[in-house]
Amino acid sequence: QVQLVESGGGLVQAGGSLRLSCGVSISIFTFNSMGWYRPAPGKQRELVARISRGGSTNYADSVKGRFTISRDNAKNTVYLQMNSLTPEDTAVYYCNVERVVAPGAVPFSYWGQGTQVTVSS
Repeated sequence: QVQLVESGGGLVQAGGSLRLSCGVSISIFTFNSMGWYRPAPGKQRELVARISRGGSTNYADSVKGRFTISRDNAKNTVYLQMNSLTPEDTAVYYCNVERVVAPGAVPFSYWGQGTQVTVSS
């Protein structure tokens, strides 16, 4: 199985910053996309940010301009830089990687255990 280990979560005050890391057990080039997700109140797990193998990025509207996703292929690691944090960002953040093995096929998804981010007011 593919193993993902998140780190970097913690407790910060509103307006502060955190940098999350997701270490992957195999080359991240194996995957078509890598991303970060979080549960939202009254909602299913939502996409926070993602980056494709080619470097294209997508962000949730609520984090645009504040969060930045990046990767280090040599370290097999995906990062999420979170700035200007608000209490609404409080959540467990999960790392996800996906691999598509055939056109039109459902991707294989792999998840980490999550890292807690708590933002105080």
